[in-house]
Amino acid sequence: MLQGVFNADEASVSVKECIEGVIGGTDYNQCKVNQWTASIVEHSLTHLVNQGRPFKYMVNCAIMQKSGAGLHTANSCYWDTATDGSCTVRWENRTMYCVVSVFAVAVTL
Repeated sequence: MLQGVFNADEASVSVKECIEGVIGGTDYNQCKVNQWTASIVEHSLTHLVNQGRPFKYMVNCAIMQKSGAGLHTANSCYWDTATDGSCTVRWENRTMYCVVSVFAVAVTL
């Protein structure tokens, strides 16, 4: 993959690993959600930046307890589709959903 083109598949794998590392194997706990979301965002951002690619990243995380309620999200971007990109990772276990969106905007040097 070209250095200046966002690789959504690679980013998704990295984000999924971060989610698993933070909340994999745990049950939903309202008292820990703020800590979990902050940790998932920070770990994901660190992994992306450490790849050393010329992008600015934005990472968003939502965790929701499974209760039968609906959760709908949408994103829209105005950018250069040849270099910039995004990915959304949906993860779940028996007690919660986690949705992480990554946006990458190429930095021209």
